[in-house]
Amino acid sequence: MHNTATMLIELGAIILALGLLGRLAGRVGFSPVPLYLLGGLAFGTGGILPLRAVEEFTAVGAEIGVVLLLLMLGLEYSASELVTNLRTQYPSGAVDFVLNAVPGAVAAFVLGWGPVAAVALAGVTWISSSGVIAKVLGDLRRLGNRETPVVLGILVIEDLAMAVYLPILTAVLAGAGLAGGSVTLLIALGTVGAVLYLALRHGRLISRAVSSDNAEMLLLVVLGLTLLVAGLAQELQVSAAVGAFLVGIALSGEVAEGASNLLTPLRDLFAAVFFVFFGLSTDPADIPPVLVPALLLAIVTTCTKVATGWYAARRAGIKGGGRWRAGGTLVARGEFSIVIAGLAVGVEPRIGPLATAYVLILVVAGPLTARWTEPLARRLTGGRPKTPPQPERATPEPAQV
Repeated sequence: MHNTATMLIELGAIILALGLLGRLAGRVGFSPVPLYLLGGLAFGTGGILPLRAVEEFTAVGAEIGVVLLLLMLGLEYSASELVTNLRTQYPSGAVDFVLNAVPGAVAAFVLGWGPVAAVALAGVTWISSSGVIAKVLGDLRRLGNRETPVVLGILVIEDLAMAVYLPILTAVLAGAGLAGGSVTLLIALGTVGAVLYLALRHGRLISRAVSSDNAEMLLLVVLGLTLLVAGLAQELQVSAAVGAFLVGIALSGEVAEGASNLLTPLRDLFAAVFFVFFGLSTDPADIPPVLVPALLLAIVTTCTKVATGWYAARRAGIKGGGRWRAGGTLVARGEFSIVIAGLAVGVEPRIGPLATAYVLILVVAGPLTARWTEPLARRLTGGRPKTPPQPERATPEPAQV
């Protein structure tokens, strides 16, 4: 049993290191996610200086981090926005799934990991990083570009699909058979449908019941409700993350905005703890053997994401460089790839190192592809831009995803 002093020292060192790493990432213009992962690798099993006293805290903190990530994501959307995006963008969402989930599933079979790992690795390669992409769009001043609503629409479809995918993955990892998996899927679909219906019809009543002029009370009620629903969802094998996402969708208006402002610092802290915990639980010695497969998979899925964005932008009537910008922007993977891998490592431990290497590659490559895909495509095709470098702003600045 480690004493309290040791735990506090290690915890303080971790949080201080997270702050310094985040500052460094901000100065160089990259997401801090790869630095958090590298920090976890350095101080975890097989690292430079393993930290043992904070293992239990970081494990619980990581679970809270996942819940808060999904809650905050749900708060960004209203039920009507989700339904509208689903109606207009579903063909692009289907293309996104086929082009980007299939390479992960194929890679798992080629590596000899079996069907369960294939389901998990398909999710790792499928889902883009909403957080990284939102930051990149802001840094490049593209939030008002004509192609940006297309990019956000793809992200919304992916986030909504997570509400169905995660319960399926949870059931598969638990070894549920066809009947058990079908029941879990029906529960997930029924829950999502019921929440969307209630949010559309009675969202104001739900928000009014949660609302409070006292910031402390609002924080406690929203956080407590989220953790309670997440726990109940986990018991039903629907996934705690999905439960948190649905709570966020159910809240709207001033309540959602107020809760988002209050919870953002908590989300940032526990999300960082989650990435560190994933690194802590991954042995750095396991990464070199999977580095080549991770690099090949990153190259393939970079191309497939670019193709996804190009198709979606073309379907939306966007011409010229906007198609290539949309594709390059979607490349980054991050938080949800790690969430999926974290669920799967108990069944297939080799997914952890592969996912870590894969995310490290693409979370660094994502901002580069967002910036350079269009100029590179123009040079290769010998074309010239028909519009100025900054396209006409046709929509108001959307909320970050």
